[in-house]
Amino acid sequence: MKFQDYNFIPPLKRNLDQQGFSRPTDIQFKSIPPILRGEDVLAVAQTGTGKTAAFAIPAIQILSTRNVIEEQFAIRCLVMEPTHELAMQVAGVMQELMKGTGLKVMGLHGGVKQDPQIDELRKGVDVLVATPGRMFDLASQGFISFNKVEILVLDEADHMLELGFIHDIRQLVKRIPRRRQTLFFSATINEQIKKIAYGLVQNTAVRIQISPKDPVSRNIDHAVAFVEMDHKRFFLEYFIKENPESKMLVFVRTRVRAERVAKAMERVDISCQTIHGDKEQEERSQAMKHFREGTNKVLIATDVSARGIDIPNVEMVINYDLPDEPENYVHRVGRTGRGKRRGIAISFCSSTERETLEIIETYLDKPISIMDINPEEYEATIDFSEAAEHDWKSLLKEQDSKEKSKPRKNKKKKK
Repeated sequence: MKFQDYNFIPPLKRNLDQQGFSRPTDIQFKSIPPILRGEDVLAVAQTGTGKTAAFAIPAIQILSTRNVIEEQFAIRCLVMEPTHELAMQVAGVMQELMKGTGLKVMGLHGGVKQDPQIDELRKGVDVLVATPGRMFDLASQGFISFNKVEILVLDEADHMLELGFIHDIRQLVKRIPRRRQTLFFSATINEQIKKIAYGLVQNTAVRIQISPKDPVSRNIDHAVAFVEMDHKRFFLEYFIKENPESKMLVFVRTRVRAERVAKAMERVDISCQTIHGDKEQEERSQAMKHFREGTNKVLIATDVSARGIDIPNVEMVINYDLPDEPENYVHRVGRTGRGKRRGIAISFCSSTERETLEIIETYLDKPISIMDINPEEYEATIDFSEAAEHDWKSLLKEQDSKEKSKPRKNKKKKK
């Protein structure tokens, strides 16, 4: 079935065609009909499968075909996002799909001055895509009214319903109309989060799961390189120099570590940028802009950039540090292999991270392939002046032979 076969309003059909939406993906095909019927939906699908459009398209159709009594600062659809970057991205997608419909969308987040945001709200907004902090701040000042909310969307629902956000979400639910439509979308979800989600809906939600046993896109090739902590920067240097034209997203555990890795790359004449929570919003936006446009090929990030961000043509994701939670591995590697494109995910695993790797493999329900380490190949590429104290070639040979001799078994999931 093609999007042009749906009974959508003409402007929406035109926008879908102009944006290259020809046929719905699986998650879109299964989500759009129940949303159009006004049902609550809990949808879980792999990263890169089009979840944003799965709720944006029917929401635009619904809002365009309903009469509404205008009220100052009132919004009709509220989309909650965990990060600034996601709020801006989703608002941008919806803006493109809304052209010619008469609807207005606004991305709302902190880190910028509030006066221009208040001016925009005063002019009238149909869809508000927001992070909780700034939204509640402006609501407390009387610049946002929840009285007319018809649709509530929790994007990255598992994260939005975790301890850090659940209090805000429960407060929000108390303030919006009971007669509303509630939509949950995420790439991962567990039983506890699912229970919380069902507790927030008025009726039984339609549950949609696409490839629930394999949370990661099949378009991604996974590999692990067993590298000790002190040597990871040399391997990163190798991968970047071997793939100078590739757009590469490198994930590290902490903000401080992101800056240290960036400085290590700069010392060997590798240009890169960082993005994390200590950066001002303008700096984060600039770093993301440069990475999207390709003027910067290497972006070093903490998990603030793992959730839902759709960056075109990311060829390689490198887990410089393994994530503490297996769900975050899914979100990280999901930045590559999106849509029909293939991608590569490489994880650097030190001896202290072996247990974490096993937990990730158990979550994926399959082992990750071990990379062959060729000492001569690395030696020809890397500047070893900083590693003169190591017998690098012997280290690599010893490491490689040890890992190949180890039996690798996945642990059973703990219930």
